[in-house]
Amino acid sequence: MTTPPGFATVTPYMFAEDADALLAFLTDGLGGEVVDVVHRPDGCIANAQVRIGSACIMLSEASADWPAMPASYYLYVDNADASVARAVAAGGRLEMEVANMPYGDRQGGVRDRHGNIWWISQRLVDGPYS
Repeated sequence: MTTPPGFATVTPYMFAEDADALLAFLTDGLGGEVVDVVHRPDGCIANAQVRIGSACIMLSEASADWPAMPASYYLYVDNADASVARAVAAGGRLEMEVANMPYGDRQGGVRDRHGNIWWISQRLVDGPYS
């Protein structure tokens, strides 16, 4: 099996109305770095690749053939409190206050304006979930 450099075996691929705005949230709100963006002839995003930490996310403008579909993502960060605050400052809606969870994460939840939920988690223990 071969995957491109920087990609995982499973790579999230998002379709969104106003993909440019979601791309801005991924960078400004979640600290992502744009790797590449290809536009369609109409100027909309055909494919964007964004690196967030060690993960790559792909993104396209929704269309009749490929409609927008929100999802839920689990994002590990170094500081959950600061990361949730950053996501909210970039337009995300707080869904769950940051708190220590019984499974060893400090976690909060933010919904972006496209309906995706981001569970932003800071691992507090070194070990598996129990």
